Amino acid sequence: MSAELLEESDISGGGSTKTAQCSQFILTLKRKITETARWFSFLGIAFLGIGLWAWNEKGVLSNISSITDLGGFDPVWLFLVVGGVMFILGFAGCIGALRENTFLLKFFSVFLGIIFFLELTAGVLAFVFKDWIKDQLYFFINNNIRAYRDDIDLQNLIDFTQEYWQCCGAFGADDWNLNIYFNCTDSNASRERCGVPFSCCTKDPAEDVINTQCGYDARQKPEVDQQIVIYTKGCVPQFEKWLQDNLTIVAGIFIGIALLQVRRAP
Repeated sequence: MSAELLEESDISGGGSTKTAQCSQFILTLKRKITETARWFSFLGIAFLGIGLWAWNEKGVLSNISSITDLGGFDPVWLFLVVGGVMFILGFAGCIGALRENTFLLKFFSVFLGIIFFLELTAGVLAFVFKDWIKDQLYFFINNNIRAYRDDIDLQNLIDFTQEYWQCCGAFGADDWNLNIYFNCTDSNASRERCGVPFSCCTKDPAEDVINTQCGYDARQKPEVDQQIVIYTKGCVPQFEKWLQDNLTIVAGIFIGIALLQVRRAP
């Protein structure tokens, strides 16, 4: 009789241990999902906040119809879309983990997998179809050159790009002929006619104040003289050169992001 009781006690003890281990695993998993979801939510709120603040500064929130009036790419959209997706994803994961809602947890896990897959796909496609991507980048830059004065955020983005990569236009300074203020046509009465934005100008380390008129009449000068005043290389080839010079760093960043997602994935 005592032997049977001991055997039953061992069985029940083993079952309790397995139950405790299972409960501990579930708690750890819930904690991990909740931490990841909060990380997504906080970043999403930050991106949304920046986007809404930028729109408020431009007066878009007080006149919603002006959204459709933008001629080029509005960088604020990037913050709003990325922020919205991250917040929804984080909210679903957080509530799903706390409430043990299977649907929300599946939604969170599936979308994390989709994002990870899209990152890998984008990396492969960028390598395989690099010529096509270069053409699309060329059209993208030129399209936004046309809308340079239409949106302050777009203008700042183009200026930053040209200053950082020391370039002008997509493939050269003459691409600014696409803009109504900088083109060289006889009908253009702008003072900026046949010029380029100040961000195309070569920088003098001795100058502390930016000369915003340094690009005036720059494209009317001979090419030899242009090289002294402005950057003559296009942003597309300069970006290609930068990418080749920093390929190891760029690849490391993408691999790091991917590993971080795998590590945090439920």
